[in-house]
Parts: sequence; C-alpha cells; structure tokens
Amino acid sequence: MPISEQDVDRCLQYLRDNAEKDAQARAERLYMEQWIKTALAQAMADANAPSVAAAEMGARNSASYVSALAAYKQSIFEDERRRFLRSAAETKIEVFRTQEASRRAEERGYK
Repeated sequence: MPISEQDVDRCLQYLRDNAEKDAQARAERLYMEQWIKTALAQAMADANAPSVAAAEMGARNSASYVSALAAYKQSIFEDERRRFLRSAAETKIEVFRTQEASRRAEERGYK
C-alpha cells in the first residue's frame, strides 16, 4: 500500500507537535536513573544496619526504594513508547522517500 503525501504530512506534524513531550519523557527517564541511586542511598542510611551489605539488603526491600523503582519503570516505559512512535513516523517518511525515488526512476526509464 503506497504512502501518500498526506501520510507524510501527518508524520511530520506528529514529530513536530510531540518533540517537547518526547524531550520531557527523556528528561524524566534520565532524572529517574539518578533518583533511583539517591533513593537507595537514603534507604540505606535509614536502615541502621550493622554492615553495608545488610543496609543495602534492607534498603532494596524498603517501600521507598520499591516506589522509586516503580516510578523508574514508568519513566522507561513512556520514553520507550515515545521513541517507538517517533521511529514509526520516521520510517514511514523514509519509505515515502524511497517510494517517490522509485516512481521517478520508473518515469525516467519509460520515456
């Protein structure tokens, strides 16, 4: 099924209109990658365990760390979802370009 210019226009509009939300999702993910380390350190400090290993084990089971992990998982999901949508739009544009190049080549060949 050929891709129309209207399809390409919709893809370009999607990419333009979602650039800021995509950047925000990426920033959130990067922030959460750092926050998860902070959450673990805070939970370890709160553990009052006799050793670092015991503090880490307790911290990784703490409600605050598990909550931070859930938020991190959600930020990864949203960033990846948006990345896949961008990739689909970009791929459709590339297919259109290839389709148009083939059409022009065929026209030149038949003249």
